[in-house]
Amino acid sequence: MLELQNINKSFDDKQVLFDINAKFEPGVPNLIIGASGGGKSVLLKCMVGLMKPEKGNILYDGRDFVHLEYEQVKEIRREIGMLFQGTALFDSLTVAENVKFPLKMFSKMNDSEMKDRVNFCLERVQLGGAGEKYPAEISGGMKKRVGIARAIAMNIKYLFCDEPNSGLDPITSRVIDDLLLDITAEYGITTMIISHDMKTAFDIGDKILFLYEGKIRWQGSKNEIHSAGKEIKELGAFIASSQI
Repeated sequence: MLELQNINKSFDDKQVLFDINAKFEPGVPNLIIGASGGGKSVLLKCMVGLMKPEKGNILYDGRDFVHLEYEQVKEIRREIGMLFQGTALFDSLTVAENVKFPLKMFSKMNDSEMKDRVNFCLERVQLGGAGEKYPAEISGGMKKRVGIARAIAMNIKYLFCDEPNSGLDPITSRVIDDLLLDITAEYGITTMIISHDMKTAFDIGDKILFLYEGKIRWQGSKNEIHSAGKEIKELGAFIASSQI
């Protein structure tokens, strides 16, 4: 489980996160939604250690990521996978080599073990025959699936996804949603998804956190968000604008 306790973050004299408290459970997709500039990306960067909050605790199974020693932080980072908005694949490497990259950097596997793990991960995202292709030779949806395969290569416990449906058509977006839902449940991963896509929230949002101007304005599930949007004007406006 990942828990945020009183997270505050500022840049110079501008505060962008205010007392963020939330718990993210394993085995279900946890969505963070909100308009651009609302603090979603800053919160994500704090959770993965790219930024440090001025105040608060980030607990990975009870381990405080903010205040740990360097070696302990490294151990947690090995448990984290990241799916970037632009996939961040290496153009000069094949699909298989991209998935293999974190294994070469962080695992103690030999070449045979790494090959088996890469093949398994590519099969898991329905890309078993694409290992020798280069990123320029595959579609945007396939690149996202390669990014997922790379993210789970290290047998992670936590998966962070930054706008996984960005740039995709509606049908491919649903494929990515279903894949993230299945992988999250199958491996019991604690998955955090930053998204503007309300279809994703309605389909797979078992837990949804709505950020507005750096504050949590609402938390709940996909079954509650419609009724909440009728009572909370900021949430209702965001839902309406996202469906235009």
